[in-house]
Amino acid sequence: MKWHKTLLSMIQSRKDKKIALAVDTSTNEVQTILINNIVKLFETVKPDTLLVQADFKIRSIAQVKSDSIQYHTHGKSSYTLVLEWAEEEKIDTLFYITDVTGYIYEEMDKVNYELIWLVPSDYVPKVPFGKAIKLAS
Repeated sequence: MKWHKTLLSMIQSRKDKKIALAVDTSTNEVQTILINNIVKLFETVKPDTLLVQADFKIRSIAQVKSDSIQYHTHGKSSYTLVLEWAEEEKIDTLFYITDVTGYIYEEMDKVNYELIWLVPSDYVPKVPFGKAIKLAS
């Protein structure tokens, strides 16, 4: 449960920043209740957060809303478009809920904003850049 306090503190400390929450929707074999609770936390604490739903492409960008996540079953995921979008939109902090098994262009070895990977499983792979937080109990 330690990650709950960490995440809450991170969101609260960015009250005056432009933040986005991306959700990897490439599979429905995820902890949907956990992910919805995280989205609801952002919705409650920082309702102006942008919610990006993406798999191999960006599916939607809207104000954060916990009951709006739509998952797909193909399992293909690429992070590049979302990472580039965050750069273009001058996002200060991007939180990305994913298992970190998606694709990133090899040329992309960093981003110019804070990137926090929120990994909803017990196994956290090495992230290419940014910081990873394990969200499993």
